[in-house]
Order: sequence, then C-alpha cells, then structure tokens
Amino acid sequence: MLLAGDIGGTKTRLAIYDSESTLRHPLVERTFPSGDYDSLEAVIEAFLKGDAYPIDRASFGVAGPVVAGRAQITNLPWVIEEGRIKQAFGLESAALLNDLEAIANAVPVLEADDLHVLNEGEPEEHGSIGVIAPGTGLGEGYLTWNGSRYVAFPSEGGHTDFAPLDDLQIDLLRYMMAREPHVSYELVCAGKGLPHLYSFLKDSGRYKEPDWLKQALADAADPNPVIVEAAFSGKRDCPLCEATLELFVSIMGAEAGNLALKVLATGGIYVAGGIPPRILPVLADGRFMTAFRNKGRLSAILAPIPVYVIENPDVALLGAASFGMGL
Repeated sequence: MLLAGDIGGTKTRLAIYDSESTLRHPLVERTFPSGDYDSLEAVIEAFLKGDAYPIDRASFGVAGPVVAGRAQITNLPWVIEEGRIKQAFGLESAALLNDLEAIANAVPVLEADDLHVLNEGEPEEHGSIGVIAPGTGLGEGYLTWNGSRYVAFPSEGGHTDFAPLDDLQIDLLRYMMAREPHVSYELVCAGKGLPHLYSFLKDSGRYKEPDWLKQALADAADPNPVIVEAAFSGKRDCPLCEATLELFVSIMGAEAGNLALKVLATGGIYVAGGIPPRILPVLADGRFMTAFRNKGRLSAILAPIPVYVIENPDVALLGAASFGMGL
C-alpha cells in the first residue's frame, strides 16, 4: 500500500493507493494547506487520523532540490528526510523526488485528454523526452529509455544563462544585467520572470502603463494573475500586458528548443507548470513554435518533435504515485 504526495509551498496533496488502485482513482485523497503545519510528518498524521491503512511505502514530489534523500521545501520552513519519514511511520521505503522529476515520471502515463498539442510532429519510438515547466521558477527534466521503460532525471537547466534572440531581447538582457548578478532563463521565463518582462517593457518606454493597471498591481499580492488577466480580458486594451506575454512565450519557446537539442528529445517536449495552461491562446498562436524551431542548421531536427502542454493539474501527484508503484 502506497502513500503518494505532491508537496508544495502552498498546498500538500496526499493520496493512498493499493494493488488494485489506478493512478487516477486512489483509495482516498485529500489536500492540506501546507502553511498550517510545521512538518510533512504532521500533515501525514492529520491525513491518516482515524483510518487504519497499512501503508508500507511512500513517494513524494517536493518543491525543492533533493540531495541524498533530503529536501528543503521552497517557501516553507520544512526539511524532509526519507529516513525520518520511514522511521516515523514504520515504512519499508520512502522516496523524495524533485517536483520536476515527479512530473517527468507522469509523462509516460498521460493520456490524450491531459494534453494540448502545440505540434503534432512524428515522435520517435523510445526517443528521449524533455520536460520544461514555468511555474514560480523554471523547472526542467528529461526521460530516457532504458530498454524496458522510461527513467526520469531532474535538471537545473532553468538556471542556465539567458541567450537573447533579437534586439529586443538583447535590450532585455542589458536591463536585467544592471539588476542581477546572473541572468538565467528562470529570471525571464517563469512566474518570477513575468514581472521582470513587464517592468522592462514599461521602463524602456516601449509601452505606457495605464493608471488602472498600476493601481491593480499595487493592490495585488501577486502581479502575475493581474498581468495575465489584463492581457486576455478584452474589457480594456492593454498592449503592455499583451507584449509581456508575447515576449514570455518567445523566450519559453526558444528555451524549450534548447532543451530539445540538449537531450535530443525525439520522443517529444512536454510543457508543464502553472502558467502555460493559463496562456494557451498565446502559446498556440505560432510564436512559441517559431522560436522553438529557430535553431539555424539544426532547425530541421526540431521540426518533427511533438510538443504538448500538460493541462492535468494532478500531474505531479500522478508522477509521484507512478514512481512509487514502479510503473
């Protein structure tokens, strides 16, 4: 019997599976506000309270790096250790996966309804697969075929050097270099990067910030939903927000293409994270795929690579459970 979880800074989702469960139909599943608890053990105890499930294994996707079976959760004062979880609940095994590694583990079990196709392409059987996920940060991972199944690997590719594609992006790089000691893709292609693009386009004088938008951003705890909503609202024209998303998508497409070249992802590129499903109209207007394929002499290699947006919000939990079940 398996306990699987998706552990994030905002919420923690836990589910229990037995030998007859399917990935999409656990025996029980609950979501907890992470900030209300001082440890993962406390959440698990609350989850199991009153239920006598004889759990013998656990696997968790966690929002943070995992080193030697230990993880510090981003945006939470939690430190999670595999050994401590095993001991606390008398388990045979416990596994911690970086959240991108968990998402990558879900890719082989995703179905057509979980995906939005950006490029149908022609996947190569057992070809390597890349995963890129603009969420709060920019996560990247990949899968390779070991002869019998796909094996997922984490990566810190989101922290590689940002490479501008045109004069606009060169100006963006100069703008960011004046403010940051190292300009990575994460700083311009993730939740933390969207406000940077917005500020660059505003401060450079390319677009004017409307007073109503300035006030809305001042009142918001998180500027990203305001920017996205203003770009798509239709109630008020907002060229600044529209240009922000267009620049964001072009940079994301280029980095997805970089990932495809680095792991030779002939099996496909999967775009995950919280932002892409919310901006599908801009992702699907051709801008993303143009930047994805724009690789000079190697553009022809990228043209047949399938590209999908993962729309299933449960993908990290699916991946943690898939890993725990050995699928």
